[in-house]
Formats: sequence, C-alpha cells, structure tokens
Amino acid sequence: MLKIFLILCVNIIFLNANILVNNNTTKIDLLSKSEIFLDKTKTLSFEEVKNKKFESNTKSILSYGYNPNFDLWLKFSLSNKTNKKKIFIIEYDNCLTTSVQFFDPDNNYKMKQEGLFFIRDNRKTVNPYFLIELKPNETKTYFMNVNSEITTLIVGLKLWDIHKFYEKEVSHQFMLALFFGAMFVLLIYNLFIFFFTKDISYFYYVLYIFAIVFHQLVFVGIGNIYFYEKEFLFDIFNYAPLVVVLPIFTLALFTKSFLKLEQYPIHNKILNILILLVPINVLILLNIEELAKYRNHITIIILTYLMYVTIYALFKKNKQAKYIFIGWVIFFFSGSLMIMASIGYFNIYKYIPYFAEVSIVTEAIILSIALSNRIKILQEENDSINKTLILQKENEKERLEKQVFEKTKNLNYALEERELLLKELNHRVKNNMQTIVSLIRLQNDEIKNEKLNDILITIQNRISAMSYLHELLYTQNDMTFVNTSHYFKLICEEIQCSYNKEIIIDLDIKAQLRIEQAMYCGLILNELITNTFKYAYPKQKKGKVFISLEKNNGVYKLIVADEGVGFESKSNSLGLIIVENLAKRQLKGEIETYSSNGVKNIIEWKAGNEN
Repeated sequence: MLKIFLILCVNIIFLNANILVNNNTTKIDLLSKSEIFLDKTKTLSFEEVKNKKFESNTKSILSYGYNPNFDLWLKFSLSNKTNKKKIFIIEYDNCLTTSVQFFDPDNNYKMKQEGLFFIRDNRKTVNPYFLIELKPNETKTYFMNVNSEITTLIVGLKLWDIHKFYEKEVSHQFMLALFFGAMFVLLIYNLFIFFFTKDISYFYYVLYIFAIVFHQLVFVGIGNIYFYEKEFLFDIFNYAPLVVVLPIFTLALFTKSFLKLEQYPIHNKILNILILLVPINVLILLNIEELAKYRNHITIIILTYLMYVTIYALFKKNKQAKYIFIGWVIFFFSGSLMIMASIGYFNIYKYIPYFAEVSIVTEAIILSIALSNRIKILQEENDSINKTLILQKENEKERLEKQVFEKTKNLNYALEERELLLKELNHRVKNNMQTIVSLIRLQNDEIKNEKLNDILITIQNRISAMSYLHELLYTQNDMTFVNTSHYFKLICEEIQCSYNKEIIIDLDIKAQLRIEQAMYCGLILNELITNTFKYAYPKQKKGKVFISLEKNNGVYKLIVADEGVGFESKSNSLGLIIVENLAKRQLKGEIETYSSNGVKNIIEWKAGNEN
C-alpha cells in the first residue's frame, strides 16, 4: 500500500509540473504555468542557466518596467497525452521586447531568436512566435531568454493551436486596420478643415493625430512588419526620447491654441516654458544615456499641467474646455486601466480586447467634435460681431443722416438768407442806379448843347445796362445765370428810346450767360448798339441790327452786325476802347471787326474762362 501511495504522489507532482495538451487544446496561458529565473549579471549561458533553480510563477503578465540590466529566463514543459503528433505555436505576447531567444530540445536546444530588432523577413504576425512539434505521448521542456534594452519589459506567453492562432492574427490585424483607418480619416478631415479655415488649432491637432498614429504603428507592431525597415526601427529607438514626447508636445501646442491660453497670461507663460523645455530635455537624453530611464518625467509633468490648465479653464467658463476635459477623463481612465493590465492587477483586455485603440479613437473623435464646435462658436461670434457692426452702421447712418439733415437745413437757411440779401442788394443797387439815371435825364433836359446831350445819353445807357442786370437778379430765383435774351432786349429797348430812329433789332439768343459775363456782354452790347444808332445810318432814320449769341464746344460767340455805312478802322472812340478791353481783358477772348457792307463785330471766348 505504501508503495502505491508513493507512486501516486510522484505522478501528481509530475502532472502539476507539466502542461498537458490534447486534441481539444486551442489556447493555453503558458506564463502562469512557467518557471522564471533572473540573470542580473546578463552573462550566463544557456548551459549555465538550465541547471539553475527556477521559481514558480502564477501571473499571466509579468511587468518589470524599463530595466535593461537583467535577462529573464522562462522554463516550461509540455506533455502530449494523445496518440497523435501535435503542432502548436508559442506566441510571445509583446512586439516591443528587444530580444526573444527560444531554446527547443528538438534542435538540441539550438537558439532561435526573435524580437523587435530580430524580426524574421518572412514574419507577418504582430508578435514573435515559434513553431513546436510534440510527438505522441511526448514531454518536452523549453527555455526562453528575454530582455529589452530600450522598451519596458512586459512578458506574456501563450500556446496556440496553429489554425486558431492564424484566425486570431487575421482578426487582430483587421481590427488594427480599422483603428488606423479611423485615425487616418480623422487626420485627413481635420487637415482639410485647416486648409479652409487657416485655424492653427487644426494644424496642431493634425500633428497630434500623426504623432499618435506613428507611435501606435510601432507600439502595436503593425509598422514593424509592414512599413518600417530594420534600420529605420533602430533609428526610431535611438531617438526614443523624441518619439515618446512627440505626441505630448503636439498635444500641448493644440491645448494652448484651442483653449486660447493667452487670456490666462500666467498659465500661458508656464506652458510656454514647459514647451520650451521639451527640445532641451530631448537633447539631454539623447546625449546622456544614463538619464534615459527618466525620459517619461517631462511627459508626466506636461500631462499633469495640461490637465490642471483644462480644469482651470473649465472653471473660468471657457466654452471649449469641457471637450478637452472629457478627453482628459477618457485619457486618464483608459491609461489607468492599461497600467493595471500591464502590471497584472486587472486585465481590461480580457473584457475589451482593443481597449487602447477604442480609447484613442474615442478621444480623437471627441476632440474633433470639439474642433467642429469651435467652428460653430466662431460662426456665432462672427454673426454677433456682424450684428453689432450692422447695428453700429445703422446707428452711425442715422446719426449722419440727422447731422446731414441739420447741416442741410442750416445751409438751406444760409442760402435763402444769402439769396434774400443778394436780392436786397441788387434791388438797392438798381434803385441807386435808377436814381442816377433819373438825375442824368433831368440834367440832360436842361442842357441845350447837342454834343453834351449825346454824352449824357451814352452815360445814361451805360448805367441802365448795369441797372437792368441787377433788376433781373432781383426778380429771378437763379443767382448764377441770367436770362440773357430778356437782358439784351431791355438794353436794346433803352437805347431805342434814347434815339429818334426806327432801327429794327433782331435778337437770336441761344445761350445763357453767368452774371459776371452777362455784365461785360451787356456793356459791350450797349456800346456797339449805341454806335449803330449814332453812326450806322446817318442820313436815314431806318435800319436793322442783328444780334446773336451761341455756345459750341465750350466756346461762346457773340455777333453784333448792322447794314450801315461802316466806319474807319483807325477810330479811337472811347466806346470801342471799352468794347476791346472788356472782350480781351475781362472775357479773356478775341474780337474781330469787319466794316464792309456795314459793321460786323465777332467776339469769342471760352466758357472755361467763366469767373
């Protein structure tokens, strides 16, 4: 009996030490059934390690953080208790581990190497894997050596049925393709909005999405097997401080612009200092390898400050802050769960396999919604500004109209007053001239000398010519132009009354004259008609005078002609001197006189010389 009991105990111990596989085995968590050994010297060979004492492990995930100073050895045994040969795949569940060495007893424990820096050329799976074969009723012990020189060391190990593994891999890569497709769509969408709006916030957000996508392509392994060459991967990890901080750097720029931190000067200044420290920190970490383990410190500081600034802006009633705050809540919530999963405390991926990708897309969508809402807010602000401008324009228009009305009213009043004063002035001047004319007539009636009578009549007619002009200005409303035809008619009638001759005057007036020109032309006409009455028809009391005025192409033409006897061209009478001076000096024109078959005077001047 004692012998049988001992045999049973040995079998139980053996069964517990080995991992059994059978026909129904599709997936087994190897790590929780493995043994581990830490080589802190990193110098032990396989031959030295295989005889070392390994410690049992029950965790499905081992996390050692960033610690390149030791090698982790894994040991596990597999037993095939079937009568068939079984082929399985051992998957190392971390694509970022630098080196994964596998020791298979089938090859006399010859090392097979995989890992981030040792990706096989024909490998199209995200994680490193190794193919094993178990013969019927065969038990084998396997060893693995893993270390990570650059990334954090997080270990996961699974045994897969070969068909189930590839089914899982296809499904996994399809979901990752959906994730990157969604991020690419968001990137293009916001890039187009940036081109249309020229809002720098969209540009920073596009850079942020690009940095996240670039980072995730490495983090989930898709970029490592499809896009990035090995040399490029070496460059990426040589510049790991830059790659790690890039998403946070762009996020800081986006937050600064999106929340308009200029309205909070102190907080804006602090964030500017932190942003300036990022490139300085990167340069230091790239040149001093001993400080590489502190590369996440500046990231944590900036993230913490960005969260604080967002909460501060939220309390300050910043309309945009609520969206950023929701994004931060998702970020910290998902980040906390991912950290707990990495240390084996709570595996969120068991319930939501693509929790990280879902969180990133959700945050990106919320921030895109925030940017879309920003357009709405900017539009509302623009509409409000436009309404204010329209109201101001209407108020200004009303004010100006009122001011113009008052000014116009005052000007009209002033013009009416001026016209009244001018009329009164013209009336008084006309009265004074009429008084002078009456006095001359009274004096002329008492003088019996014909020559003196003629001189007084000439003076009387000259004064009357000016008097009629003032009379017309007094009676008409237009103070600029004179009714030239009526004015000339009055002058001619006055002269006709002064001389006892039946001379017909033919008037053809086709233009109107301004006041100044009318006065000069009235005096000229008075002198020429007077000469006609006095000298043109000396032996007869009948005759004819032609008077015309026209305007062509800006030039006035005044013609006074008779059919009399003419006169000598060398005549130096006062009347002709007055006519010539008025025509040339006052009207700035020219005068031509013809004395064959009567006398014809032609005076021309430009309308542009009107004063």
